[in-house]
Amino acid sequence: MSSTRKKSSRRREGSKNRRWSDRVTKQSNALDLESKIFKSTNPRRIALSLKRSAQASKRRKGTPYQSAMSMLNFYINRAGKSLSQKQKRVLERAKDELRDVFGRK
Repeated sequence: MSSTRKKSSRRREGSKNRRWSDRVTKQSNALDLESKIFKSTNPRRIALSLKRSAQASKRRKGTPYQSAMSMLNFYINRAGKSLSQKQKRVLERAKDELRDVFGRK
């Protein structure tokens, strides 16, 4: 018996077809997000944009706060490996800003 493993004959598609999570952040069924909002370095801007999107959406199931926080957490968790430490800090601060703009603490 051979101990070598057979290589898959199917080649991996380009990166544009690999990340379902990227499609979710771009084409969310619950929120219409501002383009490239998670690339911003301003936590307040991220929070205000998420709030605006969540309040304008008629397709969300929970409260605007829940939808906005869920999308932010989703992005942090799914993009976690590829995010720089600086951008992770910005997004974590955006959570605090989001609580603030919704009047939660």
